[in-house]
Amino acid sequence: MPHRTPDWLLERIALGELPPEELAAARARLTTEPGGLERLAKLEADDGATLVKLPPSQVAAEVERRRHVVDASRSLSASTPPRRWLPAVALGMPVAVGLALLMFVSQRELPEEPRPQQAVLLETTRTKGLEPKLLIHRQKAGAPEPLVDTARVHAGDVLQLSYVSGGRPYGAVLSVDGRGSVTLHAPESPTGPLELKGGTVPLPSAYELDDAPAFERFFFVTSDEPFDLNALMESARELAREPERARREPLSLPPSLSQTSLVLEKGPRT
Repeated sequence: MPHRTPDWLLERIALGELPPEELAAARARLTTEPGGLERLAKLEADDGATLVKLPPSQVAAEVERRRHVVDASRSLSASTPPRRWLPAVALGMPVAVGLALLMFVSQRELPEEPRPQQAVLLETTRTKGLEPKLLIHRQKAGAPEPLVDTARVHAGDVLQLSYVSGGRPYGAVLSVDGRGSVTLHAPESPTGPLELKGGTVPLPSAYELDDAPAFERFFFVTSDEPFDLNALMESARELAREPERARREPLSLPPSLSQTSLVLEKGPRT
Protein backbone atom coordinates (compact mmCIF):
# COMPACT_ATOMS: atom_id res chain seq x y z
CA MET A 1 0.00 0.00 0.00
CA PRO A 2 1.51 3.42 -0.97
CA HIS A 3 2.75 5.62 1.87
CA ARG A 4 0.30 8.41 2.79
CA THR A 5 1.62 11.53 4.48
CA PRO A 6 -0.23 11.86 7.83
CA ASP A 7 -2.44 14.90 8.34
CA TRP A 8 -0.29 16.36 11.13
CA LEU A 9 2.79 16.26 8.89
CA LEU A 10 0.83 17.75 5.99
CA GLU A 11 -0.05 20.70 8.25
CA ARG A 12 3.62 21.28 9.10
CA ILE A 13 4.51 21.14 5.40
CA ALA A 14 1.82 23.73 4.56
CA LEU A 15 3.08 25.99 7.36
CA GLY A 16 6.77 25.55 6.45
CA GLU A 17 7.53 24.43 10.01
CA LEU A 18 10.08 21.73 9.12
CA PRO A 19 13.81 22.37 8.77
CA PRO A 20 14.64 23.37 5.15
CA GLU A 21 16.05 19.99 4.06
CA GLU A 22 13.20 18.04 5.65
CA LEU A 23 10.63 20.46 4.18
CA ALA A 24 12.08 20.05 0.68
CA ALA A 25 12.13 16.26 1.06
CA ALA A 26 8.57 16.16 2.42
CA ARG A 27 7.27 18.25 -0.48
CA ALA A 28 9.16 16.02 -2.93
CA ARG A 29 7.53 12.93 -1.43
CA LEU A 30 4.09 14.49 -1.98
CA THR A 31 4.78 14.67 -5.73
CA THR A 32 5.05 10.87 -5.84
CA GLU A 33 2.17 10.20 -3.45
CA PRO A 34 -1.24 9.69 -5.13
CA GLY A 35 -3.27 12.81 -4.41
CA GLY A 36 -0.48 14.28 -2.26
CA LEU A 37 -0.19 17.67 -3.98
CA GLU A 38 -3.99 17.96 -4.19
CA ARG A 39 -4.30 17.41 -0.41
CA LEU A 40 -1.65 20.06 0.24
CA ALA A 41 -3.23 22.59 -2.14
CA LYS A 42 -6.68 22.06 -0.58
CA LEU A 43 -5.31 22.55 2.93
CA GLU A 44 -3.50 25.77 1.95
CA ALA A 45 -6.54 27.15 0.12
CA ASP A 46 -8.92 26.32 3.00
CA ASP A 47 -6.59 27.94 5.54
CA GLY A 48 -6.21 31.08 3.42
CA ALA A 49 -9.99 31.45 3.14
CA THR A 50 -10.59 30.88 6.85
CA LEU A 51 -7.88 33.31 7.87
CA VAL A 52 -9.75 36.40 6.74
CA LYS A 53 -12.86 35.54 8.79
CA LEU A 54 -11.62 35.29 12.37
CA PRO A 55 -11.40 38.25 14.80
CA PRO A 56 -8.00 39.57 15.92
CA SER A 57 -8.72 38.67 19.56
CA GLN A 58 -9.06 35.00 18.71
CA VAL A 59 -5.92 35.13 16.59
CA ALA A 60 -3.87 36.79 19.32
CA ALA A 61 -4.98 34.32 21.99
CA GLU A 62 -4.09 31.36 19.81
CA VAL A 63 -0.72 32.86 18.91
CA GLU A 64 0.18 33.30 22.57
CA ARG A 65 -0.88 29.75 23.41
CA ARG A 66 1.09 28.27 20.51
CA ARG A 67 4.15 30.35 21.34
CA HIS A 68 4.31 28.55 24.70
CA VAL A 69 3.76 25.19 23.03
CA VAL A 70 6.51 25.80 20.49
CA ASP A 71 8.95 27.01 23.17
CA ALA A 72 8.25 23.92 25.28
CA SER A 73 8.71 21.64 22.27
CA ARG A 74 12.05 23.23 21.40
CA SER A 75 13.27 22.84 24.98
CA LEU A 76 12.30 19.16 24.97
CA SER A 77 14.00 18.63 21.60
CA ALA A 78 17.20 20.31 22.79
CA SER A 79 17.39 18.03 25.85
CA THR A 80 16.67 14.86 23.87
CA PRO A 81 19.32 13.37 21.64
CA PRO A 82 -4.12 56.46 -5.34
CA ARG A 83 -4.69 52.99 -4.47
CA ARG A 84 -6.49 52.36 -1.23
CA TRP A 85 -5.02 49.93 1.25
CA LEU A 86 -7.30 48.53 3.93
CA PRO A 87 -6.35 46.68 7.12
CA ALA A 88 -7.47 43.07 6.73
CA VAL A 89 -9.84 41.65 9.34
CA ALA A 90 -7.09 39.74 11.11
CA LEU A 91 -4.23 40.43 8.79
CA GLY A 92 -2.85 43.75 9.97
CA MET A 93 -1.03 41.77 12.69
CA PRO A 94 2.49 40.39 12.24
CA VAL A 95 2.93 37.50 9.84
CA ALA A 96 3.73 35.23 12.79
CA VAL A 97 0.15 35.72 13.96
CA GLY A 98 -1.17 34.57 10.61
CA LEU A 99 1.07 31.52 10.60
CA ALA A 100 -0.07 30.46 14.05
CA LEU A 101 -3.68 30.94 13.02
CA LEU A 102 -3.16 28.79 9.94
CA MET A 103 -2.00 25.95 12.18
CA PHE A 104 -5.02 26.53 14.42
CA VAL A 105 -7.66 26.55 11.67
CA SER A 106 -6.09 23.70 9.72
CA GLN A 107 -6.92 21.35 12.61
CA ARG A 108 -10.61 22.15 12.69
CA GLU A 109 -11.66 19.19 10.51
CA LEU A 110 -8.66 16.87 10.63
CA PRO A 111 -8.69 13.88 12.98
CA GLU A 112 -5.97 13.62 15.59
CA GLU A 113 -3.24 11.18 14.69
CA PRO A 114 -0.55 9.88 17.05
CA ARG A 115 2.74 11.69 16.57
CA PRO A 116 6.01 9.79 16.76
CA GLN A 117 8.43 10.48 19.60
CA GLN A 118 11.08 11.52 17.10
CA ALA A 119 10.79 13.23 13.75
CA VAL A 120 10.62 10.86 10.79
CA LEU A 121 13.91 10.81 8.88
CA LEU A 122 13.11 12.15 5.41
CA GLU A 123 15.08 11.77 2.22
CA THR A 124 17.04 14.91 1.29
CA THR A 125 15.63 15.05 -2.23
CA ARG A 126 15.25 18.45 -3.89
CA THR A 127 11.65 19.60 -4.24
CA LYS A 128 10.22 19.04 -7.71
CA GLY A 129 6.86 19.93 -9.21
CA LEU A 130 5.98 22.55 -6.55
CA GLU A 131 5.84 26.14 -7.72
CA PRO A 132 5.29 29.45 -5.94
CA LYS A 133 1.71 30.65 -6.25
CA LEU A 134 -0.45 33.64 -5.51
CA LEU A 135 -3.89 33.32 -3.88
CA ILE A 136 -6.58 36.02 -4.06
CA HIS A 137 -9.79 36.09 -2.02
CA ARG A 138 -12.56 38.67 -2.42
CA GLN A 139 -13.92 39.78 0.95
CA LYS A 140 -17.69 39.32 1.17
CA ALA A 141 -20.35 39.44 3.86
CA GLY A 142 -20.23 35.66 4.12
CA ALA A 143 -17.22 33.46 3.41
CA PRO A 144 -14.31 34.98 1.46
CA GLU A 145 -14.51 34.07 -2.22
CA PRO A 146 -11.41 32.56 -3.86
CA LEU A 147 -10.70 34.11 -7.27
CA VAL A 148 -9.16 32.24 -10.19
CA ASP A 149 -7.45 33.52 -13.34
CA THR A 150 -9.82 35.68 -15.50
CA ALA A 151 -12.38 36.02 -12.67
CA ARG A 152 -14.71 39.02 -12.98
CA VAL A 153 -14.20 41.84 -10.45
CA HIS A 154 -15.46 45.38 -9.98
CA ALA A 155 -14.27 48.73 -8.69
CA GLY A 156 -14.67 48.77 -4.92
CA ASP A 157 -14.07 45.05 -4.44
CA VAL A 158 -11.78 44.35 -1.47
CA LEU A 159 -9.15 41.70 -2.16
CA GLN A 160 -6.91 39.78 0.22
CA LEU A 161 -3.66 38.58 -1.38
CA SER A 162 -1.72 35.59 -0.01
CA TYR A 163 1.29 33.71 -1.28
CA VAL A 164 2.84 30.26 -1.10
CA SER A 165 6.61 30.55 -1.52
CA GLY A 166 7.23 27.09 -3.00
CA GLY A 167 10.52 27.03 -1.10
CA ARG A 168 11.84 30.32 -2.56
CA PRO A 169 13.26 32.65 0.12
CA TYR A 170 12.82 36.04 -1.63
CA GLY A 171 9.96 37.60 -3.56
CA ALA A 172 7.67 40.52 -4.35
CA VAL A 173 3.98 41.00 -5.17
CA LEU A 174 2.91 43.75 -7.57
CA SER A 175 0.12 44.55 -10.00
CA VAL A 176 -0.52 46.39 -13.25
CA ASP A 177 -3.88 47.60 -14.55
CA GLY A 178 -5.64 48.70 -17.71
CA ARG A 179 -4.76 52.32 -17.04
CA GLY A 180 -1.02 51.57 -17.09
CA SER A 181 -0.46 51.96 -13.35
CA VAL A 182 1.91 49.75 -11.35
CA THR A 183 1.41 49.04 -7.64
CA LEU A 184 3.86 47.33 -5.29
CA HIS A 185 1.94 45.25 -2.72
CA ALA A 186 4.82 43.53 -0.92
CA PRO A 187 7.24 44.50 0.42
CA GLU A 188 5.84 47.82 1.58
CA SER A 189 8.84 49.81 0.28
CA PRO A 190 11.16 49.19 -2.71
CA THR A 191 14.34 48.95 -0.64
CA GLY A 192 14.70 45.22 -1.23
CA PRO A 193 12.69 42.03 -1.84
CA LEU A 194 10.38 40.49 0.70
CA GLU A 195 11.82 37.64 2.79
CA LEU A 196 9.24 34.93 2.19
CA LYS A 197 7.80 32.66 4.87
CA GLY A 198 6.63 29.06 4.62
CA GLY A 199 3.02 27.97 4.34
CA THR A 200 0.16 30.16 3.09
CA VAL A 201 1.02 33.74 4.04
CA PRO A 202 -1.51 36.61 3.70
CA LEU A 203 -0.23 40.10 3.03
CA PRO A 204 -0.78 42.40 6.03
CA SER A 205 -3.27 44.68 4.25
CA ALA A 206 -6.27 44.06 2.03
CA TYR A 207 -6.58 46.01 -1.22
CA GLU A 208 -9.57 47.86 -2.69
CA LEU A 209 -9.82 47.99 -6.47
CA ASP A 210 -10.17 51.41 -8.05
CA ASP A 211 -11.95 52.27 -11.30
CA ALA A 212 -9.06 51.46 -13.66
CA PRO A 213 -10.62 49.85 -16.76
CA ALA A 214 -10.41 46.42 -18.37
CA PHE A 215 -8.25 44.35 -16.00
CA GLU A 216 -6.02 44.10 -12.95
CA ARG A 217 -3.09 41.68 -13.17
CA PHE A 218 -1.20 40.53 -10.08
CA PHE A 219 2.36 39.17 -10.28
CA PHE A 220 4.26 37.09 -7.71
CA VAL A 221 8.00 37.16 -8.44
CA THR A 222 10.37 34.87 -6.51
CA SER A 223 14.09 34.14 -6.33
CA ASP A 224 16.68 32.03 -4.53
CA GLU A 225 18.79 35.17 -4.00
CA PRO A 226 18.07 38.83 -3.13
CA PHE A 227 17.32 40.88 -6.25
CA ASP A 228 17.00 44.49 -7.40
CA LEU A 229 13.42 45.51 -6.63
CA ASN A 230 13.76 48.81 -8.50
CA ALA A 231 14.72 46.93 -11.67
CA LEU A 232 11.66 44.73 -11.23
CA MET A 233 9.39 47.76 -10.89
CA GLU A 234 10.90 49.34 -14.01
CA SER A 235 10.19 46.15 -15.96
CA ALA A 236 6.58 46.28 -14.74
CA ARG A 237 6.23 49.94 -15.72
CA GLU A 238 7.57 49.15 -19.20
CA LEU A 239 5.03 46.35 -19.65
CA ALA A 240 2.17 48.46 -18.27
CA ARG A 241 2.68 51.11 -20.96
CA GLU A 242 0.97 48.75 -23.44
CA PRO A 243 -2.21 47.46 -21.78
CA GLU A 244 -2.82 44.62 -24.23
CA ARG A 245 0.69 43.28 -23.63
CA ALA A 246 0.31 43.84 -19.89
CA ARG A 247 -2.81 41.68 -19.86
CA ARG A 248 -1.12 38.57 -21.31
CA GLU A 249 2.68 38.83 -21.60
CA PRO A 250 5.20 38.03 -18.83
CA LEU A 251 7.51 40.55 -17.21
CA SER A 252 10.94 40.81 -18.78
CA LEU A 253 13.10 39.32 -16.01
CA PRO A 254 16.52 37.66 -15.69
CA PRO A 255 16.54 33.83 -15.59
CA SER A 256 17.21 33.84 -11.84
CA LEU A 257 13.70 35.22 -11.18
CA SER A 258 10.49 33.20 -11.48
CA GLN A 259 7.06 34.74 -11.97
CA THR A 260 3.44 33.71 -11.76
CA SER A 261 0.38 35.90 -12.29
CA LEU A 262 -3.41 36.12 -12.06
CA VAL A 263 -5.50 38.33 -14.35
CA LEU A 264 -8.79 39.69 -13.00
CA GLU A 265 -11.21 41.07 -15.58
CA LYS A 266 -12.76 44.41 -14.59
CA GLY A 267 -16.38 45.16 -15.39
CA PRO A 268 -19.30 47.31 -14.22
CA ARG A 269 -21.57 46.08 -11.44
CA THR A 270 -24.89 44.74 -12.64
